Amino acid sequence: MEGHQEKGLKSRLREASSAELTGLVEENLEQLDAEEVRQVLRNSYVTSQIIEMLLTQRRVLSFHEVRGDLVRHPSTPEVHALRFVAGLFWKDLVEIGTDLRVRPRVRRAADRHLVNRLQGLAVGERIVIARRAGPSIIPQLRSDPEHRVISALLENPRLTEGSLMAVVASESANPKALAVVARHRKWGSRYTIRVALCRNMRAPAQVSIKILPSLKKIDLAAIERDRKLPASVRRRAAVLLGRSLD
Repeated sequence: MEGHQEKGLKSRLREASSAELTGLVEENLEQLDAEEVRQVLRNSYVTSQIIEMLLTQRRVLSFHEVRGDLVRHPSTPEVHALRFVAGLFWKDLVEIGTDLRVRPRVRRAADRHLVNRLQGLAVGERIVIARRAGPSIIPQLRSDPEHRVISALLENPRLTEGSLMAVVASESANPKALAVVARHRKWGSRYTIRVALCRNMRAPAQVSIKILPSLKKIDLAAIERDRKLPASVRRRAAVLLGRSLD
């Protein structure tokens, strides 16, 4: 019987009208559990006043899921949303940072906390973030020493050619990462990316040599003259231009 009553309260909290919701919260405030509070926050009639009432209940605020919902909710006073951001998990920070329904200042705070944690995260966690991260996080990920993180970043729909150029043109780039970019079905076909790869002395020679036949003569000539590049790459550029490398 008690389980049915609990389920009934959750449904009532989620579906209540504006006046009913306020009354239900006031009546049950000190007994609400985490899931019931989450139902309140899912109600379209929840107001900042109701949320202020919920914020007085320390017991409920100890639940991570509740704090995450409060950070995301547009009616949560911004000062409280910002206070809770620091204690969220990295997955929450990624979601909040890319959710345009969340206030800009809160999104920026989530991004800052995520950036501060990146170095301490495992490779697998950084790979997940790379696939989903927003524009503010991408610059931090593109210099990741692990080529698998770069591979995941290439699948991020928010990655731009300009952001990727910072990877392929870097003199400290991981050669494995450059090879990953060259093989990518989307980015590896971009002409400016292909040129940048061939102009990067860190790119594996066999990668550049494979790309060279697709380049314009003006770019081949620049590669042929660039003495920082491997001799095998410069030689192949010269052959494609119809001359030998001195």
